[in-house]
Formats: sequence, structure tokens, C-alpha cells
Amino acid sequence: MTEYFEVHERDGAARVGELRLAESHTTPALVDDLLEDAGSLWSRAREVPEGDESKLTVLPHRAFPGGTADEVQESFAVDYPDVDYPSVAVVSSDHVEDHGTDAYAVSDVQSAMGHGAALVEAVVNVREEIPTDTALLFSGVTTPRNVALLAYAGVDLFDATAAVVKGTEGRYLTTDEAYFLEDLDELPCSCPACQKPREEFTREDCAEHNRNALESELAIVRRRIRDGRLRDYVEGQARHDQWLTAGMRELDQQWGYLEERTPILRDAQISAATEDTLRRVEIQRFADRVTTRYRNRFDNPLVLVPCSATKPYSESQSHRQFHDVIQWRAHLVSMTSPIGVVPQELETTYPAQHYDTVVTGRWSEDEKQFVSEVLRRYLERNEYPEIIAHVPDEGYRDIVERVEDELELDITYTVAEHPTDDESLANLSEALSGELKYSKREREHNTVRAIADYLLGDGAGDDLFENIQTTSRYPKIQVRDSEDTQLATMVPQYGTLSFTLEGARRWLESDAPVKRVEIDGFVPHGSVLAPGVVDADEDIRVGDEVVVEGPKAFAIGRAEMFGREMAESTRGVAAEVRHVEEK
Repeated sequence: MTEYFEVHERDGAARVGELRLAESHTTPALVDDLLEDAGSLWSRAREVPEGDESKLTVLPHRAFPGGTADEVQESFAVDYPDVDYPSVAVVSSDHVEDHGTDAYAVSDVQSAMGHGAALVEAVVNVREEIPTDTALLFSGVTTPRNVALLAYAGVDLFDATAAVVKGTEGRYLTTDEAYFLEDLDELPCSCPACQKPREEFTREDCAEHNRNALESELAIVRRRIRDGRLRDYVEGQARHDQWLTAGMRELDQQWGYLEERTPILRDAQISAATEDTLRRVEIQRFADRVTTRYRNRFDNPLVLVPCSATKPYSESQSHRQFHDVIQWRAHLVSMTSPIGVVPQELETTYPAQHYDTVVTGRWSEDEKQFVSEVLRRYLERNEYPEIIAHVPDEGYRDIVERVEDELELDITYTVAEHPTDDESLANLSEALSGELKYSKREREHNTVRAIADYLLGDGAGDDLFENIQTTSRYPKIQVRDSEDTQLATMVPQYGTLSFTLEGARRWLESDAPVKRVEIDGFVPHGSVLAPGVVDADEDIRVGDEVVVEGPKAFAIGRAEMFGREMAESTRGVAAEVRHVEEK
């Protein structure tokens, strides 16, 4: 078992992986006990030559740290003859190289703790230089309060040193505070260590509790990663310490680092409970693609409407009332925080139908600035013969008026009191008087083209789907060519496109940017494992449609790793194949 760390699930930079020693352990995890189970003293691997933290300590396979007792090494060899000792490189955050080891321990993490920018710089510097399928270890700094943010940033392995030491010093740790033991009248925990009466609870018990609290928090973090909802948790958890909040916000500024690792779609709902949600990769990416890739293809007026709690919007009661009045005489675009603006063709595209937000009836200034900026960029890119704002006064109208003044537009406002009251709907109908309807065919064709633009790049929809026909009903649209050969299917769960082999060929022949995975000489069935990947385009993200091609096979599927990870990794599933053809 020469390579022990394998990533199974991802949530941005956070990963759930498998640490293989004599047994398998699930990460993010405490590493000190795990390696003691394997008969080693890996804690010594984290030592750096005194006075020179830039020097490297490498522990090769089957090598033990200096000072490890002979009997320990002999016992390990006898008990685990088939296990190679996992290799670790100890590096400083400002001096990182790929040394071919299985894990990397960062020597100078102590100096980064308490400083959000320094922490993020340390993690990103190391992560960007080491292979994607290696584990990152932070030693001597982890507590129940900070471990969620550390995992979110991309740290896989921890130890309980800091938590235990604080316990022996009489500091009782929880996920939100560090109490002096003498200040506690009762113990706010029900772990085994806390079952004793308060008067019998010792500092040794406190150390045990701190370890238990850390283990419990790591279990929550692993569950959140599997659910794709660690960010929601971190937004709340980071509030317990100002430097953790600063760290989360500094990490949001590392666009390249986070965007590369963030999937383009997932099942998990985004909880927009704080204004930090506006800075999430999923939100920023959607706004960027809508304002740089989407292009309106209708000749009708634009009607701006408020969002709805029901997703997708067209299934809500309010939007059904809008549709009854508009009757396909205008192009509908919804305004919402935290998403920005959502053209009707992209209402099912992640994350437009995968978020829930706190409704107070009042917009914060940050929300107004964000949505007005997105709306401004959208209207600069897309021209309409007329713009109608069917929005209420609460925040929405203020946003529209800002953009109207900035772009020197003439916008018609149709809401009297409420968007769905009779007078307002009558005003909307009157504003659209004389406009012609666009056809169901036009709507469906523009929908699949808009999704292709969003997924693949500006103009991709026209390049791929110039001469097509559509069958089935929205949102389960099937795309066929002029000879009735199926090219793709719209996936309403994510608002994406699923290509057939013929669609993949058409994609390759078009001018649309192709996301390609080159594989070795085999025919994949079900999954393409990373060892079989020869190369992959760097702009591939988890969830992307990918063309898989090698000497013996041509296939279409969906990415399970980002592009660089596919090319670098030595284990794990790189892509799931949907259709394959043997050459």
C-alpha cells in the first residue's frame, strides 16, 4: 500500500478522503492517533532543523523519523509487512516544492494562526505547489472552533496537540468559545469525559473533553463536505472569532484557488443567510457568466420582475400571474439577491434554483450594489427595444433606478402597490399592448443555446445548435439535428445539457470551446480513473461535460475532478462516462 491518501468527495477546497494505513481512516481527521495505531511516531516527522525552517525534512517510504525506537520499527515491520510507511515532507509556507511525498506538513503554521490573511496565504501557497492528491497537515494549532475553516481552506490532517494542551491548562473548549474551567458552574457537554460531577472534573478530564469536542466537530465537517454544504456552516462558525471571519473573507479573494475547485453544479441548496454569501464562488461565477456569456436572442421587450421563494421561478404563483399577462410577448428576467439577474432560459441552471435566502423586505446596501452592478453589466451587453420594470419599491426599484440613471435609459415602471395586484398587472398588460408573441419553438431553441453559452462560452449556443429541432416539453427538452438524431438533453435538475456521442462529435467539429480528457489505450466503462488520464484541459470543473478520447475509445461524460487534478492524480475517479464507442 505505497500511496495512502485518496480523495473521494469534494466541496470546494475541502475534501473527504481515505487515509490508508493498516486500516482505512476518513479525512479530514486527527492524525496523531491514527499513526500510533500503525505503530509509528509520525509526530517526529513534523520537526524542522533548528534555526532553519526553510530546510526540508523528507520521510521516504519504509523510513522512520530519527529517534524512533528500534523495537517500534521492528514491530511495525512484523505487524504490517505489506504497508509502506507513508512519506511526509515538512515545508515552510514560503518555500514549497513537489518532493513526491504522500503528505506535506507545514512547519510555520503557528505564526499564521490569529491572522486571516497569513493563514490563507500559507494554505494557498502550499496547495498550489504540491500535487492535488496529496494530504496537507497542520500540526499543533487545531481547536474545535477553527477546524471547520481550516478544512474549508483545504487542510486534510490535524492533531489534537493544541486542544489537549489547553485542556491541561484548564481551558475548556467548545466550537464557539474557550472557557476557564474554574468559571464553569456546569459542563455544557455530554461527551464521556463530561459525565463526571463538576466537582470531580479534572484538567486531565478537560483535555479528554477537548479532544472529544474536536473529534465531534470533524465529524460535522465531514458530513457537511459530503452534503456539499460546508460553506453554509463556515459562514456561521467563523462568526465566533473575528480572525476566522477575516480568514473566510480573505479566502473568498483567492478566486483562482477556490473557483478551480468549486463544482459548476450540485444537489445541495445554498443558504443565503449572510452577506458573505454574495462572495461565494457559485454566486460570483453565475453573475460573471450571465454578464459575459449570455446573449438575449429575443426581439421582444425586457420585463424585469422580482424573484420568488419557489424555485424554479416559473412554478411560483406570482410568476404564473406574470406569465398569464405577458403571454410570451416579452423576455422575462428575474432580479434577486444573492444571484443578481436570472434570464428565464437559465432559471433552472445551478445555482438559480438551488438557493434560499432570508426574506425581510429590506435590502442591504451591499445587496443593492451587487445586484445593480450585475444588472448594469447585463444591460450593457444586451439590447432591448423597450425595458419594463415590474418590480416593487422595496429595494428593487432603487436598484433599477440606479442603473437607469447610470446608463441613461428610459425604463417604464408598472407596479402600483404590489406586483400581483390587479392595477399593477393591468399596467403591465398595457405596457405590452401590441407586442407579438414569440413561439414555443423559439423559446426552447433559445433556452438550449443560452445554456450552451453559459456552460461552454460566449457564442457556443449558436456554434453548436444552429440548425436543430427540439422535442419533449420544457424543462425536459431533447435537442435533435435536422435528420432527427439526438444531440443532447436538458437536465432540469441542474439546468445543464447532457450530450450524446453524436452531440459530442458535433461539439468537436464546432468552434465552441471543448473540454477534453485524453486517456490511455483502454475502453472505459462507467468510470475513468485518474491513472488512466494522459492529459486534461485545465478549464474543466467538477460537473462539466467532457469529451473523453484515447487510442481505443471515444466517449462523453461528466467530470468528477477539475482538469489539473485529473492530470496530476494517481488515484480516484476522474470522470463518469455516459456513452462510449470503441474505436
